[in-house]
Parts: sequence; C-alpha cells; structure tokens
Amino acid sequence: MGLIYDVTDENFEEIVVEKSYEKPVVIDFWAPWCGPCRVLKPILEKLANEYGFVLAKINTDENPHIAQEFGVSGIPDVRIFINGKEVDRFVGALPEPKLREVLSKYIKSEADRLLDEAKMEFMAGNIARAEEIYEKLLQEYPENKKIALEAAQFYIKTGQLERAKQLLDSIKEYHKEYFSKAQALKELITFKQWCEELQPENELDRLLKEGACLALQENYRDALEKFLKIVQLDKKYRDEAGRKSMVAIFNLLGEGNPLTKEYRKKLAMWLY
Repeated sequence: MGLIYDVTDENFEEIVVEKSYEKPVVIDFWAPWCGPCRVLKPILEKLANEYGFVLAKINTDENPHIAQEFGVSGIPDVRIFINGKEVDRFVGALPEPKLREVLSKYIKSEADRLLDEAKMEFMAGNIARAEEIYEKLLQEYPENKKIALEAAQFYIKTGQLERAKQLLDSIKEYHKEYFSKAQALKELITFKQWCEELQPENELDRLLKEGACLALQENYRDALEKFLKIVQLDKKYRDEAGRKSMVAIFNLLGEGNPLTKEYRKKLAMWLY
C-alpha cells in the first residue's frame, strides 16, 4: 500500500528525502484552483496504492518556498525521488497509461510483478498456473486494459480464442492508448487459425502460414519478411492479407519500434 502525505516546509525532509531511501516518493505540486491538478489527483492516489510509493502532496499556494526552490512554474508538476535524488519529472495531467509508463521505469506495481510471474510460468510450461494468475489479475484490476491485453495474448497462444476475443472486445475506441493494439491482437487470432489450420495449396499460402506462425512466436522480423513477400507477389491475395498482416504487427510493436519504421518504408515502396 502507498502512503499519502500533505507536505510542508516543516516535514519535507522527513517525508520526501528520508522516506525516499525506503521506497520511491512521488511529489505532486498542486493548488486548489488548478483544474488539471484535480484530474491528476485521483489517478496518483490510486497508483500510490497499487505501486506502493509515497505520494507527497505539496500545495504551492501554502508552500511557495518549496515550489520556488524546485523551480516550479506550471502545475501539476510531478517529481519522482529515489535515494534522496530526483530521478524524473513531468508537468501536466498525463493520462493514466502514460503515467504508468513513467512509473514503471522505477517502480514495479503488484500487478506488474504478477504479470511477470505469469509470463515466466507460461515460458516454463506451467499453463494452468499462468492462467490462474491472469484470471486473478483480471478480477482484481478489471479496469486495467494493459492486463486485458496481456491476458488476451496468453489466451491466443493457448488456443482459447473465444476468451481472448471477449477480453479484446472489452477495449473500446475511447481507450485510445490500448485500442489499436487490441485490434492488432484480434489479427493474432486470425494468425493462430492460419498457423494451425491453413493447408497450403501454393507459394502464397505457404508464406502466409509461415508468417502467421512466426508472428505467434513473436519473431516479428521474419514474419514481416514473409508478409512483405506476399505483397511483392500479389498485393490483392486474400483481401490484401499481406499488407493487413504487416499493419497488424506495426500496431502490436508501436510506431516508435525500429522494425515498424523499417518495414513501413519497405511496404510503402511496394504499394505506391
């Protein structure tokens, strides 16, 4: 569980500096009149309990000296302290997924720890134990779409396609940070079917089956090569299966991934 404190000049050293040697401290510079601060407040409090960090709330109207000392010019202004030192900061009300991304560089939540455990159990062949952990996480964190995505991947890999689809359907278009990846994972369900059920009758079928199997193994470079070859041979094969499969992998990897950048250029060369 996290601890939440109202911090002043008098207790700053005790709450922020000293406690940061025991566990990470997240400082939230805020003010009562600040709208974005009110948006961020419940998210930080929720994550403090989930990640177990100390949340030190500093009202800049009442504690201008601390705000001035830290060079606070806009609020909310959030700092992360570990071992007496500031390790990261951001200004503004980040959406929850982005905030989780920042925190996860320094702090593992109980949910993240269990996700890691589930992956290890799956890799060790302990499928039943991995499924038990995923179902526990889904029950305890029903609104956490990252968990829904990772559990869906597990169910796709283990052939429980209806359960995977149920989880992916729970991720709506307004879940902006997760929706495109959920749509891409739906394509993985198709990959699973191609990998296990497709009986190749020609070279294009063979490439499609091999690419699908490679994607399921997370060998994305080789999968992209197979799908690109399909585009090169026949762009319209199976309703543009080559192009659509490549786009699905791009969505899984994210736009910043080097493979996405590399193969988007290669795909564009053959399409236009």
